[in-house]
Amino acid sequence: MVALDTSSRGRLLDYIALIAPGTPLREAFERILRGRTGALVVLGHNRVIDQICTGGFRLDVPFTATGLRELAKMDGAIVLDVESDRIVRAGVQLMPDPIIETVETGTRHRTADRVSRQSGLPVVSISASMSTISLYLDGSRHQVEHSDQILVRADQALQTLERYRTRLSEVANRLSSLEVQDQVTIKDVVLLAQRLEMVRRLDLELAGYVAELGTDGRLLSMQLGELNLGLDELRALLEKDYQPLDADGAFGLAGLHALSPSELVEPLAVARALGFPHHSHLDSKVSTRGFRQIAQIKRLPPHLSARLLEHFGSLQALFSASAADLQTVDGVGENRARIIRDGLVRLAESAYTDRLD
Repeated sequence: MVALDTSSRGRLLDYIALIAPGTPLREAFERILRGRTGALVVLGHNRVIDQICTGGFRLDVPFTATGLRELAKMDGAIVLDVESDRIVRAGVQLMPDPIIETVETGTRHRTADRVSRQSGLPVVSISASMSTISLYLDGSRHQVEHSDQILVRADQALQTLERYRTRLSEVANRLSSLEVQDQVTIKDVVLLAQRLEMVRRLDLELAGYVAELGTDGRLLSMQLGELNLGLDELRALLEKDYQPLDADGAFGLAGLHALSPSELVEPLAVARALGFPHHSHLDSKVSTRGFRQIAQIKRLPPHLSARLLEHFGSLQALFSASAADLQTVDGVGENRARIIRDGLVRLAESAYTDRLD
């Protein structure tokens, strides 16, 4: 299978979800498999499909699982317009350009691959002899598996994600402790960025399983959602805290997406991909702007957090501020100053406790 870029992968997941368990299309395909007739179904309709279709007959009828099953009993392919949810052609012979390269061997699979490449549309090949459903899209072949097979891999990936999340929390807590003491280095930021990227990649894999499982993946989807709580905010705040003043918007976790697995475990490669200056060393000291720390104080609006940090100039100065000092900030009254001060004390105590542990 060829490697898919982000847009192609998203498109693939959309169509995988369209034929997942619990959907009318999957019901139709399962009926065809049980009937041992096989089928070739184009999931879309455009000018190219009209040009390479010969024979058969034109239809314009609503799609139903039973209707598709009955049409699959005839020789020839079926063209289904998934946007209008209608069957537009049946019993047709598809004549794609034979020059188009394909590694497939069976006639039906070779045709499916070439039609998909030439038309840009997804094509499903259902093999009666092998009892398989294959989806061809963007030069890639995706084998549709039974839910039991997917659930085994998904469970293993979910257990791995739980371990990654535990380690991620440990690294984030350590960074918090170092931030309070103003002892952060580029390497400390890199360690958290690495963990966030590892979790993101595993999350993408699990999202694929959720799409494939359809209605069978509801529990997995709930577990995945719970494990991902707060991660988007953590990513955004980390970028905001450590973006160099001269980064010109090039600093961010998105730079890690293109790293190979071997590059991702190399701290220097991660630092460069994040956007830290090339002349910086991993042991170079950096200071947080404090947004992630302040976000941990409950009932504190984001705009007020930014105002506090701007007013005091640094996280260290904010930690040193008294309740009276806090009240000099616009929007901070006596009660809110006490809440902020108590929150800062708890953050400092927690950081030093973690440091001693």
